[in-house]
Amino acid sequence: MPIDYPLARPPDSTTSQQWRGRRFTPLFVTQFLGAFNDNAFKSALLILIAYGVLKAGTLSPALLVNLCAALFILPFVLFSAAAGRLADSADKAAIARATKLLEFAVMALGALGFMLGSVAVLLLALFLMGLQSTLFGPVKYALLPQHLGVDELMRANGWIEAGTFVAILLGTVAGGLMAAGGDAARLPLGLACMTIAAAGYLASRWIPPAPPATPGRPSFGRPLADTGAILRLARSERGPWLALLAISWFWFVGATFLTLLPVYTRDTLGGDEAVVTLLLGVFTVGVGLGAFLAARWCRGEARPAPVIAGAAGITLAGLDLWAGSPSTPGTAVGVTVFLADPASLRVVFDCALVSVAGGLFSLPLYTHLQQRCPLERLGRMIAALNVVNAGFMVAAAGFAAALLAAGAGVPEVWLATALLNLAVAGTIGLRWRRTQRAA
Repeated sequence: MPIDYPLARPPDSTTSQQWRGRRFTPLFVTQFLGAFNDNAFKSALLILIAYGVLKAGTLSPALLVNLCAALFILPFVLFSAAAGRLADSADKAAIARATKLLEFAVMALGALGFMLGSVAVLLLALFLMGLQSTLFGPVKYALLPQHLGVDELMRANGWIEAGTFVAILLGTVAGGLMAAGGDAARLPLGLACMTIAAAGYLASRWIPPAPPATPGRPSFGRPLADTGAILRLARSERGPWLALLAISWFWFVGATFLTLLPVYTRDTLGGDEAVVTLLLGVFTVGVGLGAFLAARWCRGEARPAPVIAGAAGITLAGLDLWAGSPSTPGTAVGVTVFLADPASLRVVFDCALVSVAGGLFSLPLYTHLQQRCPLERLGRMIAALNVVNAGFMVAAAGFAAALLAAGAGVPEVWLATALLNLAVAGTIGLRWRRTQRAA
């Protein structure tokens, strides 16, 4: 018997052609600026630490970089449950505005840390930035079904996903360019992050109200117990739970590829920093293209076919990256020399294929999660997704580290990931297809 969940608001023929108006655009701009700011701040901080501009006593740069990664992801584990409960019990537009004010305050703290050259203050700002992202995360996807029709969700998710990846790339590049100024860049960097946070707050003020389905008071102060509760709640929704696991697997694969891409470019391809930027750009554009292709393929309805096709594409790209990787790299070649080699074009094609396939794989799953989960639980479901995503990304780092420690190269890590993807993503996709048929 089909489950009669309250889905998104019904399609409205008078407004469906203006879905990118106030019902969507302010949220898109708010999310884009936030993702850009987060990554500009993180990128600049990591580069300044790596090159010794910022120091913390006798702690090595490598240890500080790992500490930064842990501090940013820790709030997702500790506070995602509270963020999900908050999104389900209060107006999501009001939460978005409050989190943007928090972002401005955090960036002001970060600017102070840059000016003082205090790593301790910057690490505190990084942790609070992770907290702000944790609080905003459930709002981003739980708000869309209240403002958009069922037939509009797929396109909106495509824009959100593509915009987020573009913002991540642009923010990372911008942070790196600003950090290249060394000591002199610290004050301009802090002021730039504060300005972007202020622009994000102004954009959030245009988000229409999104009152909760069941108003209430969220509980705080029990992070581990609350996390267990939202995970149990998520598992009770079989279809959305499978979609959640599949999305987290996408982040496992994405983290494995993106984290190792600079090392692969330097040690295997012999490319310089410009080649790394090129391949990151190809990856970013590819995910956005895959998301748009999935939206056109599905025509507003979350279908399993793009998920299965995306899983197959990821595996094929991973296998070909392993098979086509050179055994003797060049020496710090630039983009022009790199692209003149036909073997390099094969690598570029494979990077594009894995990212396009990732967009095909993930977009229908996000839409399925929004459409099949009751609105009064959607915030907590997105919070559960954030927790599982964090766990999968940590697992991806451990998986890659174990293989590298055992003597494998980056191409071999990607080969193992591709083969594992065939089993894991294929199983989840086929189970989701059976769930769709049963419904």
